[in-house]
Amino acid sequence: MNLQEKIIKKLGVKPVINPKFEIHRIINFIKMYILSNKNIKSLILGISGGQDSTLTGKLCQLAIKELNDYYNHETYKLIALCLPYGKPIDLKDCKDAIKFINPTKIYNINIKPAVLSTKKSLQKEGIQTSNHIKANDKARERMKLQYNIASMNHGIVVGTDHAAEAITGFFTKYGDGGSDINPISELNKKQGTLLLKTLNCPSHLYLKKPRANLEDNFPYKTDEEVLGITYFEIDAYLEGKKIDKKSQSIIEKYYINTKHKRNIPITPNMFAINISKQI
Repeated sequence: MNLQEKIIKKLGVKPVINPKFEIHRIINFIKMYILSNKNIKSLILGISGGQDSTLTGKLCQLAIKELNDYYNHETYKLIALCLPYGKPIDLKDCKDAIKFINPTKIYNINIKPAVLSTKKSLQKEGIQTSNHIKANDKARERMKLQYNIASMNHGIVVGTDHAAEAITGFFTKYGDGGSDINPISELNKKQGTLLLKTLNCPSHLYLKKPRANLEDNFPYKTDEEVLGITYFEIDAYLEGKKIDKKSQSIIEKYYINTKHKRNIPITPNMFAINISKQI
């Protein structure tokens, strides 16, 4: 088994999907996870206005509705969070996504004061932060708020990471990469688009170019510009297709270098086992 095959197996990506089946499968996963713990009463999700959070949000909302309809009460809820840094360029998309998702409850919280406060506290100690560090801090501030709200609502935090992000490590460790469940983790970018089309999502929410919008100096920079590779190539690789050697090398280098992001914290025992395997 070569590296490509190992990665595909680990991430669980299918070369071809049936969108309706995948929607049904993911909704059932969400429902079963909720029912596996009687203390879970809500799902908490940050909405950006991009494809991934829009898809995840809609699937969560459908799962919540099915549970409430089945038990004939409003026990379960989806809490959506719009967490802008100041006035983001895609605020309208965030509002459109929330309208499409139709969550139970919506919170709007501007994270800019908290992020700037962290920066100021570090500067007082003589620590100068880079634009990159500040960008990661935005993602972690958002996740912190999601967990705060989850703890007050018997909730769990839902992640939006998918396989095309996982393979490149294109997420912030303990930021958008920190959640309790990741319903769309086995989909690539193209497959996520197919699900949104099937769900009759407004097309501008999945046709827009994906961008993290975290770095102040480059708010319009797309994911593909940052990565130096297209999602088309990443998706093809994840579907087991042959791509050019340069693109394959870029993807596999990302995967190897970001392994720590996909792993749980290493314990002494885990480290000893890994070392023994290498000897």
